[in-house]
Amino acid sequence: MTSRLPVLVALLLCASAPLALAQTAPVDRREIGNQILENVPVAAPSIRAGLNRYQNVRAAGFQDWAADGGMLITTRFANTNQLHKVAAPGADRAQLTFHDEPVTGVHTLPNGDVLFSKDTGGDEWFQLFVRSADGKETQLTETGTRNGSPAWSKDGSVLVWSRTTRGSGDAEILMRDPAAPGGARVILKGEGAMSPEAVSPDGKTVLLGRYYSIRESKRWLLDVATGKLTLLNPSKDKIAYAGGRFTPDGKSVMMLSDEGSEVMRIVVLDLATGAKQFSGDRVWDVEAFTLSDDGKMLAYAVNEDGYSKLFVRDHLTRRSLPQPPIPAGVVSGLAFSPDGTKLGFSLATPTAASDAWSWSWDAPDGKLERWTASELGGLDPKALVTPELVRYPSFDKRSIPAFIYKPNLSEGRKAPVVIDIHGGPEGQSRPTFNTFSQHAVAELGAAVIIPNVRGSTGYGKTYLNLDNAEKREDSVKDIGALLDWIKTQPDLDPSRVVVSGGSYGGYMSLAVMTHYSDRMAGGIELFGISNFVSFLQNTEAYRRDLRRAEYGDERDPKMLKVFEVISPMNNVHKITKPMLVMQGWNDPRVPKSESDQIVAKLRGKGVETWYVQFKDEGHGFRKKVNNDRRREVETQFLQKVLGSAKGQ
Repeated sequence: MTSRLPVLVALLLCASAPLALAQTAPVDRREIGNQILENVPVAAPSIRAGLNRYQNVRAAGFQDWAADGGMLITTRFANTNQLHKVAAPGADRAQLTFHDEPVTGVHTLPNGDVLFSKDTGGDEWFQLFVRSADGKETQLTETGTRNGSPAWSKDGSVLVWSRTTRGSGDAEILMRDPAAPGGARVILKGEGAMSPEAVSPDGKTVLLGRYYSIRESKRWLLDVATGKLTLLNPSKDKIAYAGGRFTPDGKSVMMLSDEGSEVMRIVVLDLATGAKQFSGDRVWDVEAFTLSDDGKMLAYAVNEDGYSKLFVRDHLTRRSLPQPPIPAGVVSGLAFSPDGTKLGFSLATPTAASDAWSWSWDAPDGKLERWTASELGGLDPKALVTPELVRYPSFDKRSIPAFIYKPNLSEGRKAPVVIDIHGGPEGQSRPTFNTFSQHAVAELGAAVIIPNVRGSTGYGKTYLNLDNAEKREDSVKDIGALLDWIKTQPDLDPSRVVVSGGSYGGYMSLAVMTHYSDRMAGGIELFGISNFVSFLQNTEAYRRDLRRAEYGDERDPKMLKVFEVISPMNNVHKITKPMLVMQGWNDPRVPKSESDQIVAKLRGKGVETWYVQFKDEGHGFRKKVNNDRRREVETQFLQKVLGSAKGQ
């Protein structure tokens, strides 16, 4: 059987290759700057005018505390997110960086300098930069490599990060050293997806992690001087870890772990004895935590059915403190101020875009302050829709959670439906501000359903593992069950349903169209997997084995046969309704060839197919000018296939 594997792979790839297929009509192609539109009609001015308010919504993300006690945030005033500083709650946002590409991963170093990362055109080959107080920016890393996960010692004398090179799945660990060529030296030639999590207070030891899959990761101690690795918590069981930091005395490390649990909890591991203390929630994941520099205060967020619950307590006495009365939404980016008196974080709700907040527990009843008030582009917040959390039964009686946004309908009317499926598959749709859903509800009169099918995070590791390998299409059946549920709803129109998704959600969109095309009005697919074999062979080397751990290994003859059955490229003949496909040219995860080949085959089968490409984007569209075009085309497509209009 094994000897036939190369032949099977070759046959499958040939079946999926974007051959020159006969098309039912010539391709109408337009280029507008870095945008390519194929078979997309010219949009009526009213479409962009109707989108204008939604597309001008602004968001702010808390990144870190500045050395002087102000906040560092990222927000967009032009085409991309850039670094800004806010001196006090409600103060102006002072822009610090001015790049064509978005700025991410912002940290304040112990000397007050600011560390940030930036890629080129969405290629995700990130470079690290340091910005000094006088505004001078210095690139720390070598162009053409991928750099991330920076960590540093308390005094800043040790700064480490991970680096991968093209064609390699292994990461090196580098340390800044002004005396070394290029200002850095390799302290470990790692294996696989290794990255620093933290540096001990004395700078002698690095807490190092390796990610194998969403279900398994490991932690080591790396001796900076000798390069010696010591595995922490050896176990034959698969354990998932997330994050990590040393306690201020350097005697313990804190991490998130699912050891002995369905969900992620905080674990404090004593480095001398190996003793472990667990804390958190018994039902829901702890999704993030932070510890103050002096080790006295602990803050953590629990993901409860998609909503964040934020907790602050005295870490030494375990005494609970007044809890932040935050609006119902999603929290991220937890960090204590340098003096340990305030907790900074980002908060997004269904009716308010992300903003930066702080919580101080020293006041009699605590003090919750909003540092930024991002604009809603002229939208009336009172008119925005809060989604309802529903559950519907799937084919095996399992309950599937979903958020649903509904329009106000006149009596007797039924709303068309857009099913929007998240990527990942190790992802989760959550109740944050969603311009697509709000626009669809208010302007198109459509309901938007955002399901968390099996395989989603946030519901325990049993649920997470229900779609692995040969069980992949069980998640597609969850959408079939959702279509059945839609038929039972008096205000939803089962004859006008569109499926949409990006990345893994793009695969799901294609798979739904192959299984249930007769029940769909059309499909929207963004940078999705069209063939698992070609995807696994063409995705960047540093992530190939990580994806095999989730989807299955195409080199295994048994799994290869599964891919042959389930890959959308081999089932295109079942798609009979119009499709919209979008793709960035620089995508390192799902390469452009995945979209090219599905578009060619759809057109060869006579399926109406719109195709939008962005030359300066990667896995997702991060520039406003491109997102504006994306939303415009999506609106055109939805109007065409749903016939929806406001008031229906």
